[in-house]
Amino acid sequence: MGMSVLLLCGDYMEDHEAMVPFQALQAYGIAVDAACPGKKAGDICRTAIHDSAGYQTYTESRGHNFTLNATFDEVDFGKYDGLVIPGGRAPEYLAMNESVLDCVRKFSDSGRPIASVCHGQLILAAANSVKGRKCTAYPAVKPVLIDAGAHWAEPETMKTCVADGNIITGATYEGHPEFIQLFVRALGGKITGSDKKILFLCGDFMEDYEVTVPFQSLEALGCHVDAVCPKKKAGDTCPTAVHDFEGDQTYSEKPGHSFTLTASFEGLDASNYDALVIPGGRAPEYLALDETVIALVKEFMHSKKPVASICHGQQILAAAGVLKGRKCTAYPAVKLNVVLGGATWLEPDPIDRCYTDENLVTGAAWPGHPQFVSQLMALLGIRVSF
Repeated sequence: MGMSVLLLCGDYMEDHEAMVPFQALQAYGIAVDAACPGKKAGDICRTAIHDSAGYQTYTESRGHNFTLNATFDEVDFGKYDGLVIPGGRAPEYLAMNESVLDCVRKFSDSGRPIASVCHGQLILAAANSVKGRKCTAYPAVKPVLIDAGAHWAEPETMKTCVADGNIITGATYEGHPEFIQLFVRALGGKITGSDKKILFLCGDFMEDYEVTVPFQSLEALGCHVDAVCPKKKAGDTCPTAVHDFEGDQTYSEKPGHSFTLTASFEGLDASNYDALVIPGGRAPEYLALDETVIALVKEFMHSKKPVASICHGQQILAAAGVLKGRKCTAYPAVKLNVVLGGATWLEPDPIDRCYTDENLVTGAAWPGHPQFVSQLMALLGIRVSF
């Protein structure tokens, strides 16, 4: 029987802090159940986007709708190997819920790994699970943790993570790569083949999940991952878009997190990288007009290096003329580009279905990230074993 983990959800949990571990762990072969008190499988939790914008505290806007896949009242806490607690505003009210505290205590008392990030540590404090433990968190949580008897570890950056026994704590979603890696190791996981360099082709208003989930999932494995955008340099940011399905005839759009680039596009040497990832969103429609982008994509495809493209990213592949004779999927509205580009269309049914055709991995939308990332891992020879 494989590993399984419980994700403790609530309304207005932080968008990244829920979805990144949820999909990353599934990509590694771990079953993840997402449950929220008072809700059942198929219900949604609203999420919040918390971002730094130069104010004295973070900003908040609406994130994606997160669909639960388990019913809290039916959950057997004893069957899981670990617990993940996202931050955001949800922990404020979840920390008042006795059934939540009972859940956390069961994991804590049994010594099973608990990974909590940002404001999630409010729940650990309420469950009396941090006494005598070294913990970090979002800085505003410091007084509560100290009062609960924790040894406060000041986060030097918002990427800071701390492991003390079975308790893993992180300051914010910026530290997800280390946070997730520490949790996988606490579960007994062993990562092999991750000495790879991967390039992300970014642009303004790429889809928020479609850049951040695979980016942080691959970093958590130990890969070196760079993100570049034409006419931008390392340290610059790209705005992202939240594309969601809310009952309209097409997806809705809301502003996403700001995404910080790690390398400069100018002077880029594609031969230094083992694979290319192309997120979707609205960025691909203008990136497909950039000759330097087209040249970069052609170089990866002609060299037979793995290329993973999702959603609208296939607009770039079609424009580069590299789909002739290939089999691929995409967001359904991009079928026209794919077919006119000479590819055989593979229907994304269900929408999380992804396909591998030789060196090319394609997906239709962000619900497919677990397959998308795991298929890229397979091409790169990266494995997580327990």
